[in-house]
Amino acid sequence: VECTINGIGERAGNASLEEVVMAIKTRKDFFGCETKINTPELYKASRLVSNLTGLMVQPNKAIVGANAFAHEAGIHQHGVLRARETYEIMKPEDIGLTESKIVMGKHSGRHALQKKISDMGYELDKDSLEKAYQRFLKVADKKKDVSERDLEIIVAEEVYVVPEDYKIESIEIKSGTNVEPTASIKLTYKGKELKKTATGAGPVDAVYKAIEELTKVKASLVDYSIQAITGGTDALGEVTVRIKDKDRIYVGHGADTDIIVASAKAYLAAINRLVYATTARP
Repeated sequence: VECTINGIGERAGNASLEEVVMAIKTRKDFFGCETKINTPELYKASRLVSNLTGLMVQPNKAIVGANAFAHEAGIHQHGVLRARETYEIMKPEDIGLTESKIVMGKHSGRHALQKKISDMGYELDKDSLEKAYQRFLKVADKKKDVSERDLEIIVAEEVYVVPEDYKIESIEIKSGTNVEPTASIKLTYKGKELKKTATGAGPVDAVYKAIEELTKVKASLVDYSIQAITGGTDALGEVTVRIKDKDRIYVGHGADTDIIVASAKAYLAAINRLVYATTARP
């Protein structure tokens, strides 16, 4: 069977590796074979591919979608609590999903964060853990509880990164029904401070124009998408952008409770990848 993680592929895609593998694992008595694939790594692999390609996993996707192990109806919830196998032919743990036993919030310390991240299957070195912890504190300060999905984004932003030549220092937005959207942004480039104010069709457009003028990068924005990682008005929003320079695509991700800030982070992350890929290094 030809398959790919998340079923990605040109045109109509391919069979999803995670679905094929779990079907064989769950019904091995019927198929009479096994794959030798380490299934607890499936969920992490799915998220990694999604982050690197910029192609989001649909919430209703089998196995790795956000709703795959969700139960809304009361009778279903009661049944799952009493006997999980009643409604689930496989366990979340089989694909690497862990049930939260530690509630993470602004009072959680480094040790609790390290334990939680470790339970999720990630191992960070001391420096990466400290960066993740500082990022965690900023998120926790804006919302009551930090979910596992929030932590996944935080870890991804610290682990799967390239050197940040450009960094965001501050963003100010003016927007409204009778106001031309205006963005004032301050960046640092290798320690040097850069400032620019720009207007646009909307606040995100204004921010992107200001960033483009500061970085002098003239790549084409080919895709912009946004999704709420968790529920509620204090949800962490994740923005994914794909920019094109010549024949190459660069993906950037940004997450924040402020969607304008998340959009700026994503665009600048993509630009940093482009700069890193096109700059000669010794």
